[in-house]
Amino acid sequence: MNLPFYIVDVFAEKKYLGNQLAVFTGADVLNTEEMQKIASEINFAESTFIIKLDDKNGVAEIRIFTPEHEMQFAGHPIIGTSWVLMNRIFENQPKNISLSVPIGVIPIFQSGDLVWLQAAQPQFLDTFLAKDFLKFSNLTSTDFDDEFPIQEVTTGSAFVIVPLKSKKALENLVLDKVEMNRWLQANCKTNHRAIYFYFLEENNLVSRMLYIEDNQLKEDSATGSASTCLQAFLLKYHSAEIQIVNHQGEFINRASQIYFDGKLANNHFDIKIGGKTQFIAKGEWEV
Repeated sequence: MNLPFYIVDVFAEKKYLGNQLAVFTGADVLNTEEMQKIASEINFAESTFIIKLDDKNGVAEIRIFTPEHEMQFAGHPIIGTSWVLMNRIFENQPKNISLSVPIGVIPIFQSGDLVWLQAAQPQFLDTFLAKDFLKFSNLTSTDFDDEFPIQEVTTGSAFVIVPLKSKKALENLVLDKVEMNRWLQANCKTNHRAIYFYFLEENNLVSRMLYIEDNQLKEDSATGSASTCLQAFLLKYHSAEIQIVNHQGEFINRASQIYFDGKLANNHFDIKIGGKTQFIAKGEWEV
């Protein structure tokens, strides 16, 4: 049995940048174990599996896997899979579709060469002290932007948002895997544990997302789910309206651009992130 698949680069202004994604179609024939094994073999940050498809109504259901586990929500897989659906699979190439993931239905629309998703309402979890991070990083107490809190935020997947005062501190960041993992296990409220460091100055936003998987300290080149959390964080603490580009991945040579368009009014968060997707390849996977 062969499964068609596509490979794309997501949040990428041109090929071979952004975050890689493999998208498998007709995946309803696979069980969970098989999907996990394929995702581990591909070894991208995430792979997606389309398990239901309604071409007439522009609706699809997908599952998202890292090499180690299934995700309830992840931004770059949703953006990239939606681009594949709208530009390679759905016959009428719709500009609006709905994508169902474990946390619910995500509205998607395409405007020009940008695909956008509408995120769920955020939850703001625990806040932390900067001194906690001195135990497992090379940061000093003066590297943190104390105008903002350090806080875990989720819109489906949770991230600890850490504001830094300079791009240099962000670029030179070094973390101790063992101590970081110990802190994450002790303090994070959800099973998804990761840290999103960022620097914001005027209209310049730069970020890094670090996490532990397969007992390794890893860095993601573009993290849509973290970007929805960061956008919620900025709407709450920085400005009730934001339109900005989040630059991630430049320190690992996979420069990414994640577009923010958000508003906060009457305690309702209107969170949208968008990005460009570059088509790389298609083929068949022998199961």
